[in-house]
Amino acid sequence: MKSSRLLSILLLLQTRGRMTAADLAAELEVSVRTVYRDVEALHASGVPLYGDAGHSGGYQLVAGYRTRLTGLSAPEAEALFLSGVPGPAAELGLGSALAAAQLKLSAALPPEMRAQADRMRSRFHLDAPGWYAEDADVPHLPQVADAVWRSRVLDVRYRRWKEPTDVDRRLEPYGLVLKAGRWYIVAGPGPRTYRVDQILGVTVRDEEFEPPEEFDLAGYWARYQAEFHARRFQGEAVVRVSPQAASRLTGAAAQALAATGTAEPDGWTRAVLPIESLDHAHGTFLALGAEIEVLGPPELRARLAETSRAMAAHYTSG
Repeated sequence: MKSSRLLSILLLLQTRGRMTAADLAAELEVSVRTVYRDVEALHASGVPLYGDAGHSGGYQLVAGYRTRLTGLSAPEAEALFLSGVPGPAAELGLGSALAAAQLKLSAALPPEMRAQADRMRSRFHLDAPGWYAEDADVPHLPQVADAVWRSRVLDVRYRRWKEPTDVDRRLEPYGLVLKAGRWYIVAGPGPRTYRVDQILGVTVRDEEFEPPEEFDLAGYWARYQAEFHARRFQGEAVVRVSPQAASRLTGAAAQALAATGTAEPDGWTRAVLPIESLDHAHGTFLALGAEIEVLGPPELRARLAETSRAMAAHYTSG
């Protein structure tokens, strides 16, 4: 603990220049007396550190004393700071570790690279979840992450969508994935994918496991997403959409519009769009109102026509 604090003092002074004992104490969350002792320890170890008394005084390193990274380009330094995601790191229990790592990197960079990295960090912020997605509560994520790091078997109580909803599972956690603000665990046997926010309880065993040598987390996730989308879209709908509706389509629907759309004389576009189910397509297309016309399948067109008549009756009666 003390050695880590001494290194933090050294890096803070390299990064920020002159700092008072009170400033260092506040930054490190220790007493001023502890800072005095730590500074003496740095002196004793040969660090060229000196202090000035008075209102504008403080501790400072001798000019030119710095640990530098070698072989690191400015774009690489910028990318390292851009890759920092404090929200997910904090959820994993690594928030302080990320902050310490960025401080070490910043202290080791030459001044011109540090300025570029700081500019990158100040101008780009990653917020993964969508606007209408609430943050999921993941109280068991640190335990799950720890089991991933240490290759420990998990006993979990898991809530799934079908009956029986609450089940017990023995998992060998191969890795974690953060997708659109939601955490997933990929685990054996299988492997299979589980949502971490649906874990109701977890016990980390002493039992260790070895992931299969051929298992590749990124490759598995790419295949899983492809299979998910293949299962998700069970049919197609032939539609005509206005320019306003076309601008509101996203994801697979927007891609299909671009791939299959043909312009019609009235300015609308005819296209074949993938749909998950008749129920889902009914709600999705209904939200576009009069800016879309569904030509097929007949069941979907009939349901939308019936809903439209019922809505019109509400507003024309009485």
